[in-house]
Amino acid sequence: MIILIAPEQDIPNEIEILNQLFKEGLQFYHFRKPDKNYEEHIVYLNQIDRKYHNRIVVHFYHELINDFNLKGIHFQEQKRKDSLEKGIGYFNGLKMNGKTMSSSFHEPEDLAACNLIFDYHLLSPVFSSISKQGYQGRGFDVNHINKTIIGMGGINRETIQETIQLGFKGIGVLGGVWNVENPVESFKSIKEKFYSLV
Repeated sequence: MIILIAPEQDIPNEIEILNQLFKEGLQFYHFRKPDKNYEEHIVYLNQIDRKYHNRIVVHFYHELINDFNLKGIHFQEQKRKDSLEKGIGYFNGLKMNGKTMSSSFHEPEDLAACNLIFDYHLLSPVFSSISKQGYQGRGFDVNHINKTIIGMGGINRETIQETIQLGFKGIGVLGGVWNVENPVESFKSIKEKFYSLV
């Protein structure tokens, strides 16, 4: 499983590049834009070819899943603690049938101990981040945790093999695609390497 996280700030030709990435086989796009409001989320989604909406997982404004044919919703760590771990009826009014649910973690122990059922879990930082300065990798080994865990942080073509050896079932990429000269070629190269190893 390869997950591409949106660049936090919009980049030139982002939607055009994104549509190309979907054409190249991107299946999981995590739409994470913390500075965009609800209306701006709608504008962004409306620019993406509708046939690809079912590959998009939204981090903010989960109610968008009711109006767009999205793949699923994602909980940042704090949102999970605030909304789900307190056991309130968070999903009332959300059309979640057939949709994915995932969450972010930063400690393997928290991930292992979490009783909530997620389709997959993002754990970071595995390696030092490409997109965030000073975000030091911790080389988590998750072979002992029987859950679908996606490694994030410093993931590029060179770190894929080690990520798989550490027990991760997939990779989450951000800087390894968006912070390079040719995002589409970089994604194709990462995809080719990943599927040659799993």
